Amino acid sequence: MLNRFPNDRVNNFCDAVFAIAMTLLILEIKIPTAADLTSHGTSGVLLRLIPSFVGFFISFLVTALYWRAHLILAQFVKTYDNRLLWLTVWLLMSVVLLPFSTAFYSKFFGYNGPFVVYCVNLVMIGVFNFVMVNYIIKKEGYSETLTPIVAARLRFRAILAPSVWLLSGIWVFVEPLSARYLFILIFILQAIGERRLVRKEKAALSTSEKK
Repeated sequence: MLNRFPNDRVNNFCDAVFAIAMTLLILEIKIPTAADLTSHGTSGVLLRLIPSFVGFFISFLVTALYWRAHLILAQFVKTYDNRLLWLTVWLLMSVVLLPFSTAFYSKFFGYNGPFVVYCVNLVMIGVFNFVMVNYIIKKEGYSETLTPIVAARLRFRAILAPSVWLLSGIWVFVEPLSARYLFILIFILQAIGERRLVRKEKAALSTSEKK
């Protein structure tokens, strides 16, 4: 019993941390002062905030996707043991760092260093999520809901995002502008990968029906 923790309390705690991290993202966008408004006008002030809003939208979407991924994973977890609990804590720690790395990147939008810090943060989130996925699959084993195809889909989704962000952090030293848009590959590659997995799933179902 000492190595088992209530699912509802762990999941509720995770939801709260994700919600707080997503809320903190908008708080990092500072409201312009009256002096700024007088000097640059409304349009000028908003134009200067574009990097901050770009960082906000990307990070909010990324955080929402990882929250969704955690909701899916939680369906397969029968009990949280000590190892899974600590993997969850490390994942949440990386998520909580995102408002800082987002603000740092947005404030120094044209610099490579802050973008690399941002990418490292996103790689951390992805790596801990990938380790969690693998551990849950190994711990719970295959079942009617957690089939080999579902497990492959979970692994593919988990490894894709950190791989692209790692590539972005490296590519920024070669082509800084395009590196900032490489994250679009996540959605393109995920769509391609999902189609292939769906085909495999249909092929497996047809094979089993013939038997």
